[in-house]
Amino acid sequence: MRRLGVHRPCQWTLAASPFITGAPAISVFGAMFDLKWIRENPDSFDRGLARRGLQPMAARVLELDRQWREAQTGAEQLQAERNKLSKEIGVAKAKGQDASDILGRVAKTKDEQAALEASAAERRGEIDAVLATLPNLPAADVPDGKDETGNVEIRRHGTPPSFAFAARDHAALGEGLRLMDFARAGKISGARFVVLYGQLARLERALAQFMLDLHTREFGYQEVSPPLLVRGEAAFGVGQLPKFEEDLFKTTNGFYLIPTAEVSLTNLVADEILDEAVLPLRFTAGTPCFRSEAGAAGKDTRGMIRQHQFEKVELVSIAHPDQSEAEHERMTACAEEVLKRLGLAYRVMLLCSGDMGFASRKTYDIEVWLPGQGTYREISSCSNCGEFQARRMSARFRPKEGKGTRFVHTLNGSALAVGRTLIAVMENYQQGNGTITVPDALRPYMGGLTTIGGDV
Repeated sequence: MRRLGVHRPCQWTLAASPFITGAPAISVFGAMFDLKWIRENPDSFDRGLARRGLQPMAARVLELDRQWREAQTGAEQLQAERNKLSKEIGVAKAKGQDASDILGRVAKTKDEQAALEASAAERRGEIDAVLATLPNLPAADVPDGKDETGNVEIRRHGTPPSFAFAARDHAALGEGLRLMDFARAGKISGARFVVLYGQLARLERALAQFMLDLHTREFGYQEVSPPLLVRGEAAFGVGQLPKFEEDLFKTTNGFYLIPTAEVSLTNLVADEILDEAVLPLRFTAGTPCFRSEAGAAGKDTRGMIRQHQFEKVELVSIAHPDQSEAEHERMTACAEEVLKRLGLAYRVMLLCSGDMGFASRKTYDIEVWLPGQGTYREISSCSNCGEFQARRMSARFRPKEGKGTRFVHTLNGSALAVGRTLIAVMENYQQGNGTITVPDALRPYMGGLTTIGGDV
């Protein structure tokens, strides 16, 4: 569920992206990171990468940058020389003089300029190829750590329920009610799929409707019905490509099924310059999501915890840089409120530098209590990506005062993963006879039904 003073970068055009097959031209050189900042702060850049568990890269990037600028400057000087020689040719011809020597010098400088321009283009491509695979740098208040063991608990809410019977997990409950079918789903699609019937299918739908109504009516998010198929540059813009291509499902004609609505919602502002007055923009969408779960072999093989297809309600904010930290706290609170109204116990974790998603500079995970597993499990990740995604997709705003433009900050969060919320409701509201009590907040969406399994 989780996957890092604004300098205006040099402008250039690349005929085809080296990262994404079939991608369009990239219009901003060094879009993934601020090259000027790297030149001025190479040690800070390397320290940020080290916190991510990566080797230093500043020296390599800056050497390529030096070669690029040297070749570019040489090409510009040769162009200036050609312009001067062209004037000399005009003067010579006007006087009836022989200009063959000058013409020879023009031809030579033309060939030399072409070679330098080709070298500059190659260096540019190499810089982008390097930067495109590097994650966002962690914020200063993110704890250091290699993996989830370095995460820090921020707060808890609610008390896990206690039962007078042995708690069952959602798979046992759903199959016992004959409303959850993994066998038939496997026959149709293979492993990591499920079929829900009747009251459970309705409960899943009710959860998504409840979440969307809460976020739109009370929290000011605009509901969006976005595309589920996106082009490669959209996936690149949010950091899914090139590093995580194996986690995506790709169609035969080059589209990608979204792994999260974050891809579609964040790209709504790609290649745009917004007025500062419209910020923040807040979007929400309830969509199917598709993930290959590459590398998840042997993990969460039972039940619905980790599936190739699942429902999720996503929150995305496009914020002013000065307000993104406050927006991050607000978004996390919106996700928490869903669990509060459902009466589910949870905790909030601040992820360490080694456990954050690729595009995030700071992430809160919300983990819900699952009685069937006797532990807290992730149900939401809320991330502040800073300007990392905005640079990749060229999303900017024009300040009310001053000149030029600045990159927006982008944030995203699950609020919530519907399938995992369904699991949490089933396990926390289970009864000794195998039925499931419907939480009060969901009953208006269930036609007043109070019990799942009371009449199946």
